[in-house]
Amino acid sequence: MAAQFQFVMRSGPTPGATYSLEGDQLTIGRDSSNQVAINDAEISRKHARLTLQGGKYVLEDLGSTNGTFVNGQRLAGPAVLKAGDVVSLGEQIVLMYDALSADAGATVISSRKSAPAPVMSSPAPAQMASPPPPSYSTPLTPAKKTNWTPIIIAIVVVVFICACVGALWYIDQNYLWCTFFPFLTGCGK
Repeated sequence: MAAQFQFVMRSGPTPGATYSLEGDQLTIGRDSSNQVAINDAEISRKHARLTLQGGKYVLEDLGSTNGTFVNGQRLAGPAVLKAGDVVSLGEQIVLMYDALSADAGATVISSRKSAPAPVMSSPAPAQMASPPPPSYSTPLTPAKKTNWTPIIIAIVVVVFICACVGALWYIDQNYLWCTFFPFLTGCGK
């Protein structure tokens, strides 16, 4: 029996939601026409594509605004996914990639057929009330935020120093030392 692949949302609009991956080519995005539709403003309408190659899914970004990451590294080209990989879409959406395979030699405990696990594309409001806390197998690096205060202060100091040097140069070039600084030059005695 062939392996079954899925994404499990670790953080985002529906933590704990599972997305079964079935087919040779799937798209991920905000638009409802995607096979993996995640309604979140941080995701592009057509964000990324999964292609089944040699029994493994290959993930590639489709020029999304906020980027696609595998284990914290932004995709610059196609990447082969392995079980346990952490796929991030932008900064807030984190999906865990799982490869589930059925063992043909496993013992059947019951002859009663069990219902397949439901695939959640949009949860009911009651399910969103108490989401489980996210757990990550790989730490994610938060986006760096620039503190502009020291940069602005440095620019103001440089401008002030340039203004002072310029004023002293003007005074020196126009022989105005006695006019502005008579106490330093002894001109006023």
